[in-house]
Amino acid sequence: MAAKVPTPGVVTGLGWTPVGGTLLFVEASMNPGTGQIRLTGKLGDVMKESAQAALSFVRSRGAEFGVSPAYLAGLLKDHDLHLHFPAGAVPKDGPSAGIAVTTALISLFTDRPARADVAMTGEITLRGQVLPIGGVREKVLAAHRAGIRDVILPDRNRKDEPEIPAAARADLRLHFVKHIREVIPIVLLAAPEQAAAE
Repeated sequence: MAAKVPTPGVVTGLGWTPVGGTLLFVEASMNPGTGQIRLTGKLGDVMKESAQAALSFVRSRGAEFGVSPAYLAGLLKDHDLHLHFPAGAVPKDGPSAGIAVTTALISLFTDRPARADVAMTGEITLRGQVLPIGGVREKVLAAHRAGIRDVILPDRNRKDEPEIPAAARADLRLHFVKHIREVIPIVLLAAPEQAAAE
């Protein structure tokens, strides 16, 4: 099931398994340390590389989303970054969690909670472009079963929309995106202090 409470650093992705789609949670956290990066959750090499690409993107382009390079450099110097994918006994691989990892990092570094009723899938490039993925039908059906309201998909997967059953499409809002900058406004809420000032 989808998480209930919007939390900074926690984002809902979508994965594919041989028996169908599944929710794939991404948790990002910081702890005092020496700048180490830890990835846990029984991840394959491709998924580890995808997480590294997401972090590289945030380091280089995070200012567009309120993460200043100086702030981030100082933060990562004195803290360890931990990216965890729960259900640690289940093997996970592939690049399609890229936008979820990127969004989790931006959420963590800006203290902006991520909506719990949004799920996403898509590969990310070092320039922030969102690339197509496989298993769209299965992933969207998994989101629908879990009570997700909005699903973010790569624009180049728009051709796969007819494969999604009409009943699921009627209950969901599908957002087809080309760049991570289109994802952030859909997923992230205002930071607590910003929300209090409004």
